[in-house]
Amino acid sequence: MSFDGLFTKAMVEELQATLKGGRINKVHQPYKNEIILVIRANGKNHKLLLSAHPSYARVQLTNEAYDNPSIPPMFCMLLRKHLEGYILEDIQQMDLDRIIVFNVKGRNEIGDISYKRLIVEIMGRHSNITLVDQERNMILDCIKHVSYAVNSHRALLPGQLYVAPPAQNKANPLEADETDVLRRMDFNSGKLDKQLVQHYSGFSPLLAKEVVFQSGLANRTTIPAAFIKTMDKIKNKEVQPTITINEHKETFYFLQLDHIQGEQRHFESLSLMLDRYYFGKAERDRVKQQGNDLEKFISNEKEKNTKKIEKLKLTMQEAKNAEQFQLYGELITAHMYAIQRGMDEIEVNNYYDENNSNVLIPLDTQKTPSQNAQIYFKKYQKAKHAKQVVQEQIDQAYEEVNYFDHLLQQIQAASPKDIEEIREELIEGGYLRERQKKQKKPVNAKPILDYFVASDGTEIIVGKNNKQNDYLTNKLAAKDDIWLHTKDIPGSHVVIRDKAPSNEVIQEAACLAAYFSKARNSSSVPVDYTKVRNVKKPSGAKPGFVIYDQQQTIFVTPDEEKVILLSKKK
Repeated sequence: MSFDGLFTKAMVEELQATLKGGRINKVHQPYKNEIILVIRANGKNHKLLLSAHPSYARVQLTNEAYDNPSIPPMFCMLLRKHLEGYILEDIQQMDLDRIIVFNVKGRNEIGDISYKRLIVEIMGRHSNITLVDQERNMILDCIKHVSYAVNSHRALLPGQLYVAPPAQNKANPLEADETDVLRRMDFNSGKLDKQLVQHYSGFSPLLAKEVVFQSGLANRTTIPAAFIKTMDKIKNKEVQPTITINEHKETFYFLQLDHIQGEQRHFESLSLMLDRYYFGKAERDRVKQQGNDLEKFISNEKEKNTKKIEKLKLTMQEAKNAEQFQLYGELITAHMYAIQRGMDEIEVNNYYDENNSNVLIPLDTQKTPSQNAQIYFKKYQKAKHAKQVVQEQIDQAYEEVNYFDHLLQQIQAASPKDIEEIREELIEGGYLRERQKKQKKPVNAKPILDYFVASDGTEIIVGKNNKQNDYLTNKLAAKDDIWLHTKDIPGSHVVIRDKAPSNEVIQEAACLAAYFSKARNSSSVPVDYTKVRNVKKPSGAKPGFVIYDQQQTIFVTPDEEKVILLSKKK
């Protein structure tokens, strides 16, 4: 993995330079496995993210905005009690493990000096954040509770003594010399990168492969030389935070990795690199977890309506026989003298046809000629009525499919707060039942929109679900603001807060509209733009649905880098 023991060392050094001696002013827990500490250090407020996410565990400074729950979780309340107002005395790493210890000092509720340790263990799905009373080495609480039934080595529970994870008993690569490397490596057995991981702590397969690559023709001379050269870079703090992007995936590391082919992007700090790498990734994962049931429900509803349309079209095909039934009834009436009871069919002249062709009409042998005529007239009336009703049902089903298609797109671009608004919309629309009584929102609660700033400072607002779109377009935006939406593609409403924006601002807003649409991964996406006064919501229309005119169309290709840049300016 990229966040190995040596990466952790580099991160600790970055955090020490920025945060050491700072004061913890605020503690937030925006999500189940993540903590944000707001620390005042060197005359500036810094947001420190501590994540025990099973897939995205990390420690970093962040500039991203996080939405905090209205009621903080219990672990957050405990951290506030024991950490707010405390001084961050030191930041340490346990050996070369992926364990970072924050040592803090402050006064407890009775005014005595108190020492605490906040320990972040970055270990994949076993990652954890633990608050420990330093004097007693006693666990006050953890973000994840682990009993002896789960881990026989230690329990991570309130009241238990803190025990570190089992030692791996590997050598410290920063203290090794070429002789030590030669002694530990078996050049005859091959798989040299795996041997490096096996013998040295803090080494990930990623770094081991880079050492082997830098050695060129791997042998007893080149491997130790490449190893020592790489360790010297780390000891001299010659870090180069880099994300390497190729068609398969993105890879980040605190050193430039030449063994991976692709575009390389360099960053000023590890934290800036991690902000870029994890932009949207962890949030989409949370959305997937929170909105999984919604996505399944919406997909099922869309599929049901699609199948309904197919069945209705078959019914409509049958209804098209209405004119034929009317013709049969009238011809039977005109030729009643030639029909006798018991006949199963009759061939008569169709005087409605210019060619005077004959028509074969099926008859019910048990009915009189008059009754046979009435049967066809009744079928005609039924089919005629059905044709109108079925067409209305088809139109309604198409409207439902379009609506659910928009919702699916909105879930793909949603943040956790957006998911709840989509759920509320489905409840209000009668599609879902309210699962349980929740704390009522304020009567005048407004949807939380996403704000961006264009290159010239113009404000651009994006609505990412139907509630937000309706509020943005119909209430918040001024009549002469510029409104944008992808042409004939499900997507967000975007508003430029300017009557006459420059072409560059329109391009940037169009990029946002395309990015927050179903065409995010497409190129040359058509985006319509017009004044807000030209956008109307039809009476009785579904949430988020509008019609508009006097539009112009611009073609753009969604660019995540541009979206990040526009969001950073806010």
